[in-house]
Amino acid sequence: MIVDDHPIFRKGLAQLIGEEPDMEVCGEAEDVPGAKRLFSQLRPDMAVIDLGLKGASGLELIRYIHDLSPSCPVLVLSMYDETVYAERVLKAGARGYIMKQEMTAKVTTAIRQVLKGRMFFSEDIVEGFLGRMSRDGEAGPPDPVSLLSDRELEVFTLIGKGLGRAEMAGMLNVSIKTIGTYREKIKEKLRIRTSPELARRAVEWVRSQEG
Repeated sequence: MIVDDHPIFRKGLAQLIGEEPDMEVCGEAEDVPGAKRLFSQLRPDMAVIDLGLKGASGLELIRYIHDLSPSCPVLVLSMYDETVYAERVLKAGARGYIMKQEMTAKVTTAIRQVLKGRMFFSEDIVEGFLGRMSRDGEAGPPDPVSLLSDRELEVFTLIGKGLGRAEMAGMLNVSIKTIGTYREKIKEKLRIRTSPELARRAVEWVRSQEG
């Protein structure tokens, strides 16, 4: 099953997978609610999920699938920087991560590896994981954005995309007050004093992720 909010990309990926004699795309979805319904109906052998979906983060969907069907492997295929999200998707239950820029060369290899029960991450990410383990807490200060929780990072990203508090509240199914609380926590963790500075940093972050 493929979950991505860009129809042209989704169709291209489906075609690429469909060219493999032993693979078939059984369903496609563009947002989290649709993906949840489709997954419950189809119970696919595997899900390929983008992180930037309409209405909610792909991380929420990964956790949902992992809780509902722990044996179903998830591969993340996203434009978002792997160095920022790899550890988050792993904790959510995914077993692999590919940047969209590398899709054509690696996606079928990654799918096969994940279906075999293995992990698929770039060499840089694997080295980073091992390096943090071997340094045993001696690493330098982390990137401030990495200190944000999954939901705080989601709000930070939505701010960067120009959404207001009411829009975010409706999209994430929380109150406007809760959005305000997230904003304050983000400002504290990123050492930001004003709302305009928060907006500027968020816009810069989104642009850096999108290329």
